[in-house]
Amino acid sequence: MNLNQVTVTLPDLDEGWRFYCALGLIPVVDSRPNYVRFLCPDGASTFSLHKGEEKAPGTTVYFECEDLDAKYAALKAAGIAFTGPPQDKPWLWREAELFDPGGNRLLLYFAGANRLDPPWGIRPKN
Repeated sequence: MNLNQVTVTLPDLDEGWRFYCALGLIPVVDSRPNYVRFLCPDGASTFSLHKGEEKAPGTTVYFECEDLDAKYAALKAAGIAFTGPPQDKPWLWREAELFDPGGNRLLLYFAGANRLDPPWGIRPKN
């Protein structure tokens, strides 16, 4: 099984379109005002926006970036607002938090090998 896409709800898809294009996602479907879909620039996963007034509480989407600090600097220079600069976390990921125009929480992060194999991860039994 492979994750195809994640869809989040936004009240204004034009605003969402501009925001996610600025993040570097590649538009592949434009059915505004109700739906848009983007291809993530690395890999084959897609990310979609669905028009709706209510935000799903607790929605957090993680986008992994090989060079997080450079991506953060470029996006910040382009006017994307973050809650703070990238920080090293106790779970061995480096993260920078931001929110999209609909209030969905996003984290740009880099985890490297710790993404799938952290030191406290489940190890196969021999």
